[in-house]
Amino acid sequence: MRGFEVGETVVRRDVHRSGRVWSEQALRVVADTGEALVTACAPGAEARWPALYAKARTDGDRAVRIDVFDAMATGERELADSRWQETELLLWKPPTAWFSINAFCTAAGLRNWYVSIERPTNRTTSGFDAGPFGTGTAWTSWRWNPAWLLPRLPRPAGLWC
Repeated sequence: MRGFEVGETVVRRDVHRSGRVWSEQALRVVADTGEALVTACAPGAEARWPALYAKARTDGDRAVRIDVFDAMATGERELADSRWQETELLLWKPPTAWFSINAFCTAAGLRNWYVSIERPTNRTTSGFDAGPFGTGTAWTSWRWNPAWLLPRLPRPAGLWC
């Protein structure tokens, strides 16, 4: 797959384990090297998010976001056209890493960092796909082994009263 040019628009798609897209975001390429694909966007950039999430953002009702997680868990959701809001985003995605690092900035400077746990980059002709852990069910079906004892911390000698 070809490299992306600086300034080119690419689409980041978050893909649910079912294979369905749960969000799309238009980004500009800052750099595309063997080390990382670095992209960015600013308030007003086009996006498609789950309709419930877009509603929560529009209405300012954070409680609706819980419904978004329930819909995401079932893989059932409807995407709604939206816009990136409030911050500039700089996204750093190494090609084989199971994460991306995101910097969110305002006019006052860096607001926060965010590390997103996601699959290694799957490049497409128009951008790249990402998603949590992959499309298989190995981790989604994992459960605690009831035969295991609960883990315990060692008792430090002489350090605690």
